[in-house]
Amino acid sequence: MSEPASISSGIADRYATAVFDISKDAKGLKGLETDINAVSAALDSSDDLRTLISSPLYSRDEQGAAIAAIAKKMKLSKTMTNTLALMASKRRLFVVPQMIASLRDMLAREKGEVTADVVSAKALTKAQTDKLAKTLKASIGSAVNINATVDESLIGGLVVKVGSKMIDTSVKAKLAALQNTMKEAR
Repeated sequence: MSEPASISSGIADRYATAVFDISKDAKGLKGLETDINAVSAALDSSDDLRTLISSPLYSRDEQGAAIAAIAKKMKLSKTMTNTLALMASKRRLFVVPQMIASLRDMLAREKGEVTADVVSAKALTKAQTDKLAKTLKASIGSAVNINATVDESLIGGLVVKVGSKMIDTSVKAKLAALQNTMKEAR
């Protein structure tokens, strides 16, 4: 990992740990999950918000005022609102996406769930996602959240990553293996 990325993830992890611990002590983990889903959806759908949190052109005061207005409009919890305000005052809003990812991991661990990153050639249907989650649960032994993405270059099949384990059943991987085998046969 590069040094700046490592520093960013360290900052994000510290904020995430603080928010998680405060929310857990206040018995507000359900509210925290609602908050991170709302902030994540806002980041995914708004170029302006992504620019606000990452651009050095905005002053601390401008970022703080904008974040306060956004938090009020989104009806975020006091803990999340105060955290985002603190991050704005310290010029740390650029780590919000990493903080959200860390918080999701912490919430999943708290619930005894595991997250599986699944890449497919086409978007999975609800039935396919449910069947995959059920199969992975039987294999792993704990509840599984599916984080699905689409990569059309796979041609077909799936790439499933759970923790440090990866299962690649994609046509792309099979073709690459076949190509390597043919090269070795020469």
